[in-house]
Amino acid sequence: MHTDTDTVDIDDIDAALVASADDKEQDAAPTFAELGVPKPLVHVLAMDGKVTAFPIQADTLADSLNGVDLLGRGQTGSGKTLAFAIPLVARLSEHSVTEVAMKEFEQIRKASDEKAAREQASLPRPRGLVLAPTRELVNQIDEVIQPLAEAYGMSTVTVYGGVSYARQVAGLRAGADIVVACPGRLEDLLRQGKLSLDAVEITILDEADEMADMGFLPPVTRLLEQTDSRGQRMLFSATLDHGVDALVKRFLPDAKVHAVSSVVSQVDTMTHHVFEVSQGNKHEVIRLLASGTGKRILFTRTKFQAKKMAKKLIDEGIPAVDLQGNLSQKQRDRNLLAFEKGLVRVLVATDVAARGIDVHDVTLVVQTDPPADPKSFLHRSGRTARAGEQGDVVTLVLPNQARSTRQMMKRAGIRVKSVAITPASEDLTELVGEHAPVVEGWSLDKALEALRRSERAGRSDRKGGRGGEARGGRG
Repeated sequence: MHTDTDTVDIDDIDAALVASADDKEQDAAPTFAELGVPKPLVHVLAMDGKVTAFPIQADTLADSLNGVDLLGRGQTGSGKTLAFAIPLVARLSEHSVTEVAMKEFEQIRKASDEKAAREQASLPRPRGLVLAPTRELVNQIDEVIQPLAEAYGMSTVTVYGGVSYARQVAGLRAGADIVVACPGRLEDLLRQGKLSLDAVEITILDEADEMADMGFLPPVTRLLEQTDSRGQRMLFSATLDHGVDALVKRFLPDAKVHAVSSVVSQVDTMTHHVFEVSQGNKHEVIRLLASGTGKRILFTRTKFQAKKMAKKLIDEGIPAVDLQGNLSQKQRDRNLLAFEKGLVRVLVATDVAARGIDVHDVTLVVQTDPPADPKSFLHRSGRTARAGEQGDVVTLVLPNQARSTRQMMKRAGIRVKSVAITPASEDLTELVGEHAPVVEGWSLDKALEALRRSERAGRSDRKGGRGGEARGGRG
């Protein structure tokens, strides 16, 4: 599975990635143990039901575990997070706390005066750094890394805007080994003198192309300049474009290139549909698509549309939450948690939120308007059919959008005929399947309170059961 690719000029990176993907043989998936993952991590992964590696993991681990700089690309949902989380923790665990302390002592000893030495000694110095474009993605990456780090007594801290500085600063001062961060807030903390990056041994950029699209490349560049140039650097993304080339040339010039699929390749477990609707019946089609029993994500182009659509669905008896940029971090976390926990089956989201949603049982993605470009199409669609699961993607188009959408999808490598749809169409009925019960008067606050009561009752029952057994044993 491993591809030993020589260093390539950045202009040829995409071609090299596609070629390396096309040349791979479909071997039986190797286990993590067979790939050389340390036993403590193999055990943690097995406890979570992860024994065999996905292609992007199998392809990169030989290099990443040996400290090689690399560029990795795979389809959205292909397992990139675990592909960098494993070597990040495994390699940091190779250096004992004593060795790290001696390195820091040597840095302190070189300080020019006693005050500088004291300041340097108290400054948090994480050894691992992961940069990601969105708060949701930061939290989801941390959820993957945290149990692996705990196997070696290491800790992590998340850093992003929209929340209080206090918890993040406390985590850094407590000696967090790994920081998972959005670039903006991390730069803020550095300017405030809350940490140093000079001890970072391993730096990972996740979804670098999205960071470029969001204008984060200048801060990412400044952050990389503060890490040890001798350290390992890894870049994982679904695509490598939009200014990422300059970053690669400067900070990963000798990186190995890995890919498990072309950026335009179709996921085998994903079925695409293009439904042509009229302006008059469009919302009713959306309502029907939202009414099924499985989890589904509806994408809109604007924050206002997302908020309005979620409210309208609730009014029609379909519990829904929105995920968009006008929400506070607390509201975003609450809404995403409600979707993950199954308190709602429908999430209405904007494109900006697309990269931060990693829920593995989403059965349907509905693009209520055609995406602007093939890349947006890729990331919207990638919220379903993740990790080998089945999923459907519906793109709704008005008659005057059909031609441009067909051309855009062709550039994305997707060839599917559009079908004229009305609310009574058999194709729509068949796709929706069983309808979930209508829920009148639903609110998220009520649903969360009911969940909390249920959890409290469950804890009380467990305590009562243990107490009764104990009393019975003594009698």
